[in-house]
Amino acid sequence: MAQRRRIAATAMATAALLALVACSTETVQTGERPHAPSGQVTPRTPDANPPALRLTDLPGYTKPRMIAPNVFERNLTEGEGAFSWSVVDKAGEPVAYRPGQPVVFGDPETYPQIPGVLTFRGNNHRTGGTWGTAQVVEKKLAVAWTKQIGEIRGEGSYWPGAGWTGQPLLVQWPRETKIAMGLADEFVNDDSFVEVIYPVFEGKIYRLDLATGRPTRDPIEVGWGFKGTASVDPRGYPLLYAGQGLNDTNGTIGPWRYRVFDLIQNKEVWHISGLDAAAPRHDWGAFDSSALINARTDTLIQPAENGLIYKVKLNSRYDPDAKQVSIDPQVTRLRYTAPGNEKYGIENSAAAYRNLMFAADNDGKLFAWDATTLEMVWMRDTHDDVDASLVLEETTDGVFLYTGNEVDNRGASGGERITNIRKIDALTGKQVWQFDIPSYYTGINGGVLSTPALGKGPVSDLVIFNVSRTTAPP
Repeated sequence: MAQRRRIAATAMATAALLALVACSTETVQTGERPHAPSGQVTPRTPDANPPALRLTDLPGYTKPRMIAPNVFERNLTEGEGAFSWSVVDKAGEPVAYRPGQPVVFGDPETYPQIPGVLTFRGNNHRTGGTWGTAQVVEKKLAVAWTKQIGEIRGEGSYWPGAGWTGQPLLVQWPRETKIAMGLADEFVNDDSFVEVIYPVFEGKIYRLDLATGRPTRDPIEVGWGFKGTASVDPRGYPLLYAGQGLNDTNGTIGPWRYRVFDLIQNKEVWHISGLDAAAPRHDWGAFDSSALINARTDTLIQPAENGLIYKVKLNSRYDPDAKQVSIDPQVTRLRYTAPGNEKYGIENSAAAYRNLMFAADNDGKLFAWDATTLEMVWMRDTHDDVDASLVLEETTDGVFLYTGNEVDNRGASGGERITNIRKIDALTGKQVWQFDIPSYYTGINGGVLSTPALGKGPVSDLVIFNVSRTTAPP
């Protein structure tokens, strides 16, 4: 199946308008679908606890070079130069790292242990993000309810509503947790109740009833804008993890933080500072990435726009009878260097296949690391900013990533106006295929700004990309 997915590309007038327009026909041609599904696919049983991958068993694996105490190096995959990495302390000094329990993610269907959409795209492969079923009769869309929210002005711009990626979370809490959080009896006694949790630009986190839009609790007042998608603890613990996207609220400058909220007390209980002395990027401390939490090991993984990847042992406890939840975090920092990098920040949400994790940065480096040992396994250059999250597919033919870059750094420097969409072998970093689509830049990025989608059911042979600013030159 992996070698048989075809690509479907749609062009978008702008990423914000979400208005589909004609496809670019210069590089992407419509045609036959020789591998379109012809019958019912036999479902497989999802595995919540697969074994860890041994790095030495990966195709072409070689031992990394130690170039300084606790600093390691490898050559780029299918490119010139080398990248290096180290686990660092609070001051940024490389230190020896002794991993604890193996951090291994199961099949994506097993990521949420309670019903809902609990992280960006719903699971560790970033292939979900939908909730429930619909009885479609009239084939029309209608507004069920609306909720008026605010806006802020900062960073020389105007920020209304919810930002990129700005996906609301949907949670069907167990009854005992609804009681512990002090929800109204009408929600506690309603087995179909789903809560919407939505951090937005105005610096508030809204909690609403999915059916009616009515508040379930007062909004959490933070004061600084959220931009990326938050995460609810997949074990069903009443813990919310949310990264701050702005530190400028109408001209008032505040701290950068990755924040953890106790949803029983409805308040922040812990944070990571975005302006981290250990980070390669000292001037920007946003967190747009949506965290993954490994339930078996109580571990949170959070890439940051300061260029670090945080691995946090949460040491969490939840007692619904006592109506208490707590964490006592231990933070580990992974830092890397790459040829040609200047910005380093990671804005996309990491994907995970067992113990391997994948992300890409603002300078276009796409890479994999071991969530247990924090060894970086491979890195390749995509040649421009990659903000859209990677999507992972496991098939009988292998494990693959789908990704696309932007016309950002190339556009600002007067370079090539092409966005590249690719399929990558996730175990080796080698490219399977690439398509180049004309896109343009006028101070606003073109190209792939949104995460691709794997087709399911009758379109399971397709991968779908939205490509911005392709229809005409400026």
